[in-house]
Amino acid sequence: MSIENLALIAKVAKRVKQLKEAERYEESLIDFAGYVWPVVEPAIPFVKGWALEAIAEHLEAVAYGHIKRLLINVPPGFTKSLMTDVFWPAWIWGPMDYPSARFVCFSYSNYLTERDNMRCRNVISSEKYRKLWGHRVTLSNEQFTKVKFANQQTGWKFATSVSGIGVGERGDFLILDDVNNTTDMESEALRRSTMLWFTEVVPSRLNKPKDSAIVVIQQRLHEEDVSGVILSREMGYTHLMIPMRHDPARHCVTVMGHDEDGTEVTWEDPRTKDGELAWPERFPEEVVVKLEHDIGPTATAGQLQQTPEPRGGAIIKRHYWQLWKEEKFPPLEYVLASLDTAYTAKEANDPSALTIWGVFRDDQRNPCIILLNAWRERLEFHDLVERTIESCTTDKREIVTNRDGTTRDRWRGLPVDRLLIESKASGISVAQEMTRLYGFSGKFGIELINPNKAGDKIARVHSIEHLFSQGMIYAPDRSWADLVINEAAVFPFGTTDDLVDSMSQALRYLRDLNFALRSDEYTLEATEEMMHRSRSQALYPC
Repeated sequence: MSIENLALIAKVAKRVKQLKEAERYEESLIDFAGYVWPVVEPAIPFVKGWALEAIAEHLEAVAYGHIKRLLINVPPGFTKSLMTDVFWPAWIWGPMDYPSARFVCFSYSNYLTERDNMRCRNVISSEKYRKLWGHRVTLSNEQFTKVKFANQQTGWKFATSVSGIGVGERGDFLILDDVNNTTDMESEALRRSTMLWFTEVVPSRLNKPKDSAIVVIQQRLHEEDVSGVILSREMGYTHLMIPMRHDPARHCVTVMGHDEDGTEVTWEDPRTKDGELAWPERFPEEVVVKLEHDIGPTATAGQLQQTPEPRGGAIIKRHYWQLWKEEKFPPLEYVLASLDTAYTAKEANDPSALTIWGVFRDDQRNPCIILLNAWRERLEFHDLVERTIESCTTDKREIVTNRDGTTRDRWRGLPVDRLLIESKASGISVAQEMTRLYGFSGKFGIELINPNKAGDKIARVHSIEHLFSQGMIYAPDRSWADLVINEAAVFPFGTTDDLVDSMSQALRYLRDLNFALRSDEYTLEATEEMMHRSRSQALYPC
């Protein structure tokens, strides 16, 4: 046999082998994902699990037209973006032999969709992909950007965001991957704008309204996120819901289509035990326990269990507070005061509120925070300035007489290191007056801060919830401490929230400066360095 014939036989044999290999991946999205995984994550092994297989099977059903609307709620870290926005489009173009398919991909940020666009493009241009499906898909040199790339078979993939919908592109498959931003979910205005975008704009982006598909995938962030809109309005979505721990009361069963004789083809969560993990190969028990501890109960309920708790009330539960039983306060490493200002004595106006907090160490050297003092009063401007200065500088307890003839028990404690005042008009005026009256005595620093950068009132309280749920916040058995505890317990449905505003302002500040970190989050040495570092220069030294 001639060398030419031998070469031809070898070439044919190689191609037959490739066709058999390709056939395996053409029948299974999960197997295809494992095959091309090294292209996008060469240093991380591909870990299979039934939860990831369930996502892949439902996406296959969408590709074949059995499901037109799909909602997937899974915890973070479940490879949802890679499977949905990277592997699935590449699988449809090549292995499924539908290279003319057009994808429009949305997220709350352009960065995320553009990142996944480049990953998908890298998969399709890889040697592993081209050797099996290069005869079906050829990338276009004319349209080859991170925002949009196309193939020579008229298919393309476009990356945009919620705010970028005005481009006018329409797709056969719309992929909505995390269109709600975790940090924005407590803003009613942002939730509403995203909801209107989803219900009024997204449907007009379908190439074929009758046949084109929409896939929404995210973890639950709020009862009024896009998933909540889909479910409350009964919009006809197949709902694949996989909580991190199994909840028998919410056992998930989906209809994925019908077989030839019309019988429903269903998928069912394989777990039977309460609390059984969804993906123990990737998220074993010890990892999940630490994750639940770190993110707190509200985020655990929404992001891990897919059951966002109503965000009104009981954010800071009474039992979260630790009781300080000793008569004396512990040795304090840092003392912080936080003032919420409103200077008028009229009953129709909000009162001003001050809380004072101290950082100390427990027996295991973990940082803890204790409430040292609190008051809420309607005060005229100069009375407010005087009362604040008194609270931040006195170191002895005594009975003092107010201007109206009533008396009060003046707090005995340590002078504060820093006073936080919200940088609104009234707060700026208070800071300036304190400086004018008391000069640069260097007793403590005043810092004007803008809490609105962290979201609205509710968002700010949620951001410190984990400090309470982890047992880091203490309060003594005093009537003034009860004022704070009671107001926090009914927030945001209470009649006042001034003490809560002061509290969240202070605890966020301590958290952001790493004063409120447990020793298992950072090394003790790093925390010690933060505790004793030189303080930043005060805006208004007083």
